[in-house]
Amino acid sequence: MDSEKILILDFGSQVTQLIARRLREAGVYCEIFPFNAAPERISAFGARGIILSGGPASVTEAGAPRVDPAVLEAGVPILGICYGEQTMCAELGGVVEGSEHREFGRAFIDITADCALFEGVWRVGDRAQVWMSHGDRVSALPPGFKVVATSEGAPFAAIANEMLHFYGVQFHPEVMHTPDGAKLLANFCRHVCGLHGTWTMAGYRETQIAAIRAQVGQGQVICGLSGGVDSAVAAVLIHEAIGDQLTCIFVDHGLLRHVEAAQVVSNFRDRFNIKLVHRDASDLFLGELAGVSDPEQKRKIIGRLFVEVFEEEAGKIGGAGFLAQGTLYPDVIESVSVLGGPSAVIKSHHNVGGLPERMNMQLVEPLRELFKDEVRALGRELGMPEEMVGRHPFPGPGMAIRIPGAVDREKIALLQKVDVIYLEEIRAAGLYDAIWQAFAVLLPVRSVGVMGDGRTYDFACALRAVTSTDGMTADIYPFDMAFLSRISNRIVNEVRGINRVTYDITSKPPGTIEWE
Repeated sequence: MDSEKILILDFGSQVTQLIARRLREAGVYCEIFPFNAAPERISAFGARGIILSGGPASVTEAGAPRVDPAVLEAGVPILGICYGEQTMCAELGGVVEGSEHREFGRAFIDITADCALFEGVWRVGDRAQVWMSHGDRVSALPPGFKVVATSEGAPFAAIANEMLHFYGVQFHPEVMHTPDGAKLLANFCRHVCGLHGTWTMAGYRETQIAAIRAQVGQGQVICGLSGGVDSAVAAVLIHEAIGDQLTCIFVDHGLLRHVEAAQVVSNFRDRFNIKLVHRDASDLFLGELAGVSDPEQKRKIIGRLFVEVFEEEAGKIGGAGFLAQGTLYPDVIESVSVLGGPSAVIKSHHNVGGLPERMNMQLVEPLRELFKDEVRALGRELGMPEEMVGRHPFPGPGMAIRIPGAVDREKIALLQKVDVIYLEEIRAAGLYDAIWQAFAVLLPVRSVGVMGDGRTYDFACALRAVTSTDGMTADIYPFDMAFLSRISNRIVNEVRGINRVTYDITSKPPGTIEWE
């Protein structure tokens, strides 16, 4: 992490995080900074290469974000992607203009010259599938550049200045719809920047253990457990670093899955021998949620109460100067609102910017540089069981946001029973690990039905299941009808109070931050 790093400058693309994912997959450590990061910060990072991301703006418009000249003068290789190519060319003396022939979606490029990006991937004369998303295009190259690929709508679909080690592509190599894109990014890191691709999770583990020990010293650390993967991995890693200097606090708000609270207590006290405070605050939470229907108000109530209960329990421990939390790299990235986006507001609950002054504690965030799938890999590296690290994501507010409308114990019990059956069937079919996230929603709808010789007036529930690698984009899991029919029959027959089951086929497009 100290010597072989790539810096990605974000110009607002909805898939910038995918660039980082592809580099991490190639064994290269990288971070994402906003395009207007201070030159001093960029220089201090010590990148061996810089990637300029795509973005929604037009270089031809006044006030459009531009690459800082200091970046181009840093003396390291640069790869511009889509908007990144355009702003690089504009800054170096090329011309960018609007085009009547826009390209959005699948396209094909013709390779017209060799370059380091294409080594071992494409040869002159090849035609390659890529993914385009642009209206503007480069119409005149800066001095020293040559064309290495063209497309129908972009005569400069890929360009290179081999002397400066500057490259630009009009397409998006980071998305899966550019089949060879990951290889191009790996080529930039290895053949152009001279990196070896040696970043591993074992190395990250050792680095973080040393960092935790250096930060904490002989101090005491408190970690809030939710039962989810992130806080669990953070706790186990910190415990490996400092042992009994760590105390975990588990605030049980009564909105978890069936018997999940008992599993959290058993895992951390018995399996890992970690000091754990378990506070059953379900009466408090459900009391304040009574009659509340607005989802954001429910979130705020749960968040406020969680902090209040957590601080109350932490105060009983005394002497702790550090608070650990499972902040992930997407939380950090999305807390920075590039080009006025809403993500900073959405991600405010992660304390990314620091803790309230009244807490008088330092944050310990050992997962801050990791994506979700990397957290799972770290958990496996730590020897955590698969049922913990492979667990589907579950939101902090729990069942409260999977029950639209007011929440009460009866509805929670109904949804928990449905959830148990759903996940049982998914596991029995061997599908659990093929699905990123599966859960049930208790709909705020009651309908008349006939069961046997009697009428019912009961709730409907919806089932969701999606596939993903890292949660940044997702698509529906294609269950067959026999499977859905079997689940539906079990739910209606075994859960008194449910008489309808639907399957939600909503997908998650790039840029969507949360499902719930």
